[in-house]
Amino acid sequence: MSQLALFDDVETVAKFPSTRYQGSKLKFVDWIWNCIKDVPFNTVLDAFGGTGCFAYKMKQEGKQTTYNDILHFNSIIGKALIENDSETLTDFETGSLFFKRKDILYPDFIEKTFKDIYYTDDENRWLDVMSTNISLMTNPYKQAIAWFALFQSCIIKRPYNLFHRKNLYLRTQDVSRSFGNKTTWDTPFAVHFKNFVEEANNAVFSNGLANKVLNKDAFDISPNYDMVYIDTPYVSDNGTGVDYLDFYHFLEGITDYKNWTNRIDENSKNKKLKHPASDWTSASRIENSFAHLFNQFKDSTLVVSYRSNGIPSIDRLKQLLEQNNKHVKIYESQKIKYVLSNKTSNEVLIVGF
Repeated sequence: MSQLALFDDVETVAKFPSTRYQGSKLKFVDWIWNCIKDVPFNTVLDAFGGTGCFAYKMKQEGKQTTYNDILHFNSIIGKALIENDSETLTDFETGSLFFKRKDILYPDFIEKTFKDIYYTDDENRWLDVMSTNISLMTNPYKQAIAWFALFQSCIIKRPYNLFHRKNLYLRTQDVSRSFGNKTTWDTPFAVHFKNFVEEANNAVFSNGLANKVLNKDAFDISPNYDMVYIDTPYVSDNGTGVDYLDFYHFLEGITDYKNWTNRIDENSKNKKLKHPASDWTSASRIENSFAHLFNQFKDSTLVVSYRSNGIPSIDRLKQLLEQNNKHVKIYESQKIKYVLSNKTSNEVLIVGF
């Protein structure tokens, strides 16, 4: 098959899955591509990969793509959708994950630890079984698809699609609601899981190149890419940073099931994970982090996804890029309102080349 035919097939068949992930750039990814498509590059690093929608778009456009994220569960998503170019889960393989194996003594850590926090008792028991069965899978790409489907199933059944609060009562109270979808929340995990496996299967394709996934701090990555895409955690103009590990700690924990108990902050009502504060969520330290990152990848074209009301300011980021001998172009979207925020702002793309 010719490379052109391969890409034509990608456009008509492969499709990025739906996502409810906080901060996802899925609705902006075509706009981002239109801003950078005339910049010459062959290799690209998505340094803060998140959902993987940008990396996936680059893979579709025939670029050799490296996805990175410091969170382990996110890197698994990257393995399923970016590095994986052929493996899918069959209906039989999917169905076999739902049942207990006779040769396995299943743990009950989720059922005991997270009672009345995120899910019902029956759902917690299901998660103990499912996470154990997925961990026993031997094909890394099939396993990554199964993890992806479990992550998405966990998210869709959560109020606000987050794990930031102990708020199961929002699902279970018999009251009228002005938000959320109780039908979706109460749909069995198995139904959601099958649907997300199908979405992931439909997203798998090859662009003929060796795309790969990293699970590193961005500062530890070798600077050998034509382009580096930077979509860091966001610090708003009031100094509040977005901590994705606090938002999605349950998903990070479930992929490290054996060590999960030792990682939990027992002083937190919602059993979040202990972790050091990140410079990317600090209003006083984030500018130095940008300066460090821009210098680290100074030989690459740098593409920064940002918001119009972030800290540091757009003008300051432009100055930092220019200090690394970059010519800077700035693109701005229409105003939008973000989830869990009462403010509107513009999505901004800063390109230094």
